[in-house]
Amino acid sequence: MANYHYDEAGNMAAYFVISVLVIILLPVTLSSLASVSSKRPELDNGCQCTPCIQRRADVRKHQRGSLLRPKFTPKALLITVGWAAVVFLSFKAAHAEIENKVYNPFEILAIGTGATEKEIKSRFKELSRIYHPDKVKATINETVEDIANRFVDITKAYKSLTDETIRRNWELFGHPDGRQEVSMGIALPKWVIEGKNNIWVLGVYGILFGGALPTLVGRWWFGNRQKTKDGIHAKTAAAFFKALTDNSGMKEVISALGQAYRWETTWAGTAVGLEELEKQIDEKMGDQWREVKDLVAPDGKCEGTKQRALVLLYAHFLRLKINDEALKQEQAKLLLQSPMLLNALLGISAARSWLIPTLMVMRLHAYVTQALLPGKTVAPQAQLPGFDGDADESEGKDLASFISRLEDNGDIRKTEARKAVEGWSRLDVVDMSFKVIGERLVTPSSIVFLLVKLRLRQPLQTDSPSSVSEKSAKAIREDREKDDKFLNNRKDAEDIEGATPVWAHAPHWPGLRKPGWWLVLADDKSNRIVVPPMKISDVPASSPGKERDYRSYKLQFQAPPNVGLFTWKVYLVSDTLVGEELCRDISLKIDDISALNAEEQTAEDEISDPEEDTLAGQMAAMRGGTVKRTAAPEDSEDESSTDEEQHGDDSSDSD
Repeated sequence: MANYHYDEAGNMAAYFVISVLVIILLPVTLSSLASVSSKRPELDNGCQCTPCIQRRADVRKHQRGSLLRPKFTPKALLITVGWAAVVFLSFKAAHAEIENKVYNPFEILAIGTGATEKEIKSRFKELSRIYHPDKVKATINETVEDIANRFVDITKAYKSLTDETIRRNWELFGHPDGRQEVSMGIALPKWVIEGKNNIWVLGVYGILFGGALPTLVGRWWFGNRQKTKDGIHAKTAAAFFKALTDNSGMKEVISALGQAYRWETTWAGTAVGLEELEKQIDEKMGDQWREVKDLVAPDGKCEGTKQRALVLLYAHFLRLKINDEALKQEQAKLLLQSPMLLNALLGISAARSWLIPTLMVMRLHAYVTQALLPGKTVAPQAQLPGFDGDADESEGKDLASFISRLEDNGDIRKTEARKAVEGWSRLDVVDMSFKVIGERLVTPSSIVFLLVKLRLRQPLQTDSPSSVSEKSAKAIREDREKDDKFLNNRKDAEDIEGATPVWAHAPHWPGLRKPGWWLVLADDKSNRIVVPPMKISDVPASSPGKERDYRSYKLQFQAPPNVGLFTWKVYLVSDTLVGEELCRDISLKIDDISALNAEEQTAEDEISDPEEDTLAGQMAAMRGGTVKRTAAPEDSEDESSTDEEQHGDDSSDSD
């Protein structure tokens, strides 16, 4: 008969809880550690002007401070408590007493298993003289009952090895007293199943599985429903859809961005100094500021979250100094959130294939990064340190000539300006063409790739980089092989070796910023986008000594179904530097399939038309389609005619 006993000490339950905790905590801890380590980028590469170096030093200081003073978020607190519970339960399980121990008389008598009967008797007499109840006095740590039980165990162990009946019981049943009851352990304390505690146990189960679990699942489900795939609130996406039109300019894009912070940001505390900032903005912008407020709040109620976000955003555009530390942190949080919102706004505009608002959103990235007022024509010199957003447009866009004039005039800003220009990211288009894999012509509805080869060139660079036409025939052939290999893989950018992050010139951005560009193919005549924009980054710097000092990028799309010449434009818009934008005309000629030579047409037919003796060919013939005729081999015809002649001879013989 089985004897059930409950885990009053909690030893068996501890193993179960430890296993569950480790399964949950281990991946969560590793992901948290990986996210912390990934937030420590290399900060030495990038613009070497003093403001940018100071900005990177502030970021490094913030990172070190966050490591020395880690923030105990709820997730980190739960991880800490979980591992503490694992350590405690492991210590408890390691020091727990094992009740179901195998009976071993040799261990009780403290002798070897190969001892003779004489040695066993001698050992028993020795232990009897020491542990007999008449010779041992009770103490505080050992009662009379404990002394008697110990001597009984010694006697049983002696008889198990000397008495034949008792020894047989031990050998057969593992115990000197014979067959014992089967002991079944239940990994639950006894009070859990006691009748008087049923109501409390059911109440706990009801709270956990009927309340807590549905609440967690509901929060996860409805929380995900409130967010789009771009990570923005659903109401923000709806506001973006309403705010944009096919001719939306910079003002409409900024108003849409200002409205988004109503649902994307939660403000804590009172805004100290916000009214003073708005007064400064009003003095600098005048009627333009009131026009912006009317666009953000058409009902005339630009207050609360809208007002706070709009003031902080335009204070950044005008480079106004904020004295309140809390307000400065709110502004940094707002700015760091703007790329995600602008990307979502760009996705909505691109989904409607609108060119003008798409370009406006792309350009707004750079205005926010450089802290310059959007919509205003800005010379590149206005982004250099020491010019505070102001520069004479008559100076032109030639930064090399501008630096030379500063040095000739002995301007004190020349050193920092030169350092900034040396870290300037100016895009250079090496080559741009349409490609079809395995074809020399583009036919209707074929899969086409726009292959763009790019590199960076400093404005102060005097030596001209090598072009594709200057290369040798061998180098051109190798480049074509690499291009074909790149077109056949699924990556949008060509793999490059030794790519290290280079930080852009962005002294007013509250973080680190890598230079990036938006690549888009569009038809400006119809204000339509042909291919959705693609973000490109990690463009290599030009190196005249290398034969392939550029990187290839590709856009895939389906060619138009009709034949003709399509004149489009390729836009390359920087998301970090205002005015660093390229626009190139490009033409795509769609030829009819008859323009292919006979071999190409035959290959095309072999691929497209099924054979007549296949199932696909029979179905195509039933639909009235074209199929390839299968000619009978001459050998089979000779064999069939020979068989017929032989059959005729046999029949004549029989006659």
